[in-house]
Amino acid sequence: MAQSTAIKTDDVIAAQRIAGAFAPEMIDALLRDAKATGTPVDGVDGLLNQMTKAVLERALQAEMKDHLGYETGDPAGNGTGNSRNGKSTKTVSTRNGPVVIEVPRDRNGSFEPSIVPKRARRVGNIDDLILSLYSRGMTTRDIEAHLLEIYGVQASRELISNVTEVVADEIKIWQSRPLDEVYPILYVDGIRIRIRVKDNGVVTTKVAYLAVGVDVDGRKHALGCWIKDSEGAKFWQKVLADLRNRGVRDLLIVCCDGLTGLPEAVVAVFSGAAGISRSHNWSARSAARTGTALMAASSFASSDRPVDPDSAWR
Repeated sequence: MAQSTAIKTDDVIAAQRIAGAFAPEMIDALLRDAKATGTPVDGVDGLLNQMTKAVLERALQAEMKDHLGYETGDPAGNGTGNSRNGKSTKTVSTRNGPVVIEVPRDRNGSFEPSIVPKRARRVGNIDDLILSLYSRGMTTRDIEAHLLEIYGVQASRELISNVTEVVADEIKIWQSRPLDEVYPILYVDGIRIRIRVKDNGVVTTKVAYLAVGVDVDGRKHALGCWIKDSEGAKFWQKVLADLRNRGVRDLLIVCCDGLTGLPEAVVAVFSGAAGISRSHNWSARSAARTGTALMAASSFASSDRPVDPDSAWR
């Protein structure tokens, strides 16, 4: 996390340095020339795209210099065993549209540029843009049309699917991650949400099974989210069993609504749970905002007997 933050800070500093290199008079001159020649500021053939091309190519040349260790035409390169070997043309997609750039090559084929990696066809966080549109419920067909219409980027549905599948893999890793052994408080709730079904693109209502745990330090954690067509105690028992399989061994208080069979499911999986609290007005959304029930756990901590679900309400 610290390394990622440092990289972002370096990117911001570099961007500010580039922006500062352009005097207002130079920018005004560029805009006047663009207006005089009928060149748009943005778009595929716009001024911003031309500047992006110039910056990318200059950065690639600087990377080649660092790779070889000498400038173009410098005699110091004689006898080093590697040298420049022309350039290749490549089209990359950016947020401003496609850009045709010239990528320098070396004779040994060992040059590995970082700003536009080999075989990469997208720069400027195009993947992040695809994921942002996908998270808002757009289908692969909608994303394909949007990228082409707004950014001039031709992204196939296969490409979009490959990008979004990375998120699915990350979600699976998150859903199966190990958990703490003890959570003094566990909030469970089913929230109805409207989502777009991937197969046919139809928007329908589903139930998100949410489990929010409060650890021994009083911090709340989203332990998992499961999507089903409807809410039922039988599936809640599977959710609780999944939490147990991921390492949870003890709960002091389980907060839930009045769903029939849910208290029995809790006791069946966590027979040592000290208390079950039911509230008709409680939801996992309010659990994300408040944590006032933590201190109540101490009143149940001395109990080591299984709890009768019926008496737990009183």
